[in-house]
Amino acid sequence: MSKMDNLRAMREAKYAEAQKRAAGAPAKPAAKAPVAPPAPTRAARPAAMTPVVGADTPADTPADEELCGHRNMSGRSCTRERGHAAKSHRYS
Repeated sequence: MSKMDNLRAMREAKYAEAQKRAAGAPAKPAAKAPVAPPAPTRAARPAAMTPVVGADTPADTPADEELCGHRNMSGRSCTRERGHAAKSHRYS
C-alpha cells in the first residue's frame, strides 16, 4: 500500500466516523441569547456616574486649542492642531 492509499483510507475512516457520530447524536436545543438588564433611568443613576462639566479637560490647557486626534495603526494620536494644513501628522 502506498502513502497516498494510506492517507485516503484514513480520510475515509474519519469521514465514516463523523457521519456515524452525526446520525446518532440528538439535536441540541437552541440556547437562548443572553439579555442585558434594562438601563438605569436618569434618576436611578448614582452620583458617581453623572458627568461633571469640565472634568475631562485639564485646567492648564486652553479649551480653544484642540488637537487633530488622528490615530495611526499603533494607536498613537496626532498632536497637530485640528484641521491642520500639513499633509503629514505628528504622532506622540
